[in-house]
Amino acid sequence: MSKVQGGMKCVKYLLFVFNFIFWLSGLLVLAVGLWLRFDPGTVELLTGDGAPETFFVAVYILLGAGGLMMIVGFFGCFGAVRESQCLLASFFACLLIIFGAEIVAGVFGFLNKEQIVEDVQSFYRNSFTDAPTSNGTAIVYIYHKTLNCCGGSASDMSNALCADLAEDTKDCFTAVSDFFNERLHIIGYVGIGVAGVMVIREAFLEKVLQIHTVKLLDNEGPKVNVYVYL
Repeated sequence: MSKVQGGMKCVKYLLFVFNFIFWLSGLLVLAVGLWLRFDPGTVELLTGDGAPETFFVAVYILLGAGGLMMIVGFFGCFGAVRESQCLLASFFACLLIIFGAEIVAGVFGFLNKEQIVEDVQSFYRNSFTDAPTSNGTAIVYIYHKTLNCCGGSASDMSNALCADLAEDTKDCFTAVSDFFNERLHIIGYVGIGVAGVMVIREAFLEKVLQIHTVKLLDNEGPKVNVYVYL
């Protein structure tokens, strides 16, 4: 086997390994998105008439990006093994879309976390005020049970809905803020983290291919079109 053939195989396997890692990253993003979407605590808090859905917007972006990453990663691996220019060209085009989606999910999670928390707090406050109705009472009890909290302020602790709770129970506004800030930070870190991994991956592969091209020029004379496998 010539040096050119050996070098091309090396590049092909490197592309396969990086695409497989990319597929695993997509699986991780999808798993995090599914956990955030179907987490019993989150679902219970955002169930009911008038419940805010802003939080799920970021989750859906994350789910879409994770699913697309898995599909694109699979075709990237397949294209690297089969040395298909069409599949690999489509793969790198889709990377731009995924990169944008991850950035959007991350930025959305960070920039809108206060608005999302305020929407949920407002939903709880309205339900607490409407507690005499059966629907309002059910929603309030869900918040109290899930977050181990009661009321929106210290004055609410005297309400009959808080009668059976300990005096040191925290108010639900604080509990809601802590609960959703934790999850929104996860969305932000996952989105921006994966986008960062993609940038590092592209920079590393570009450097490897540049070095390999130089070696081919030094050893074989005429330039070999290594970039056909991108």
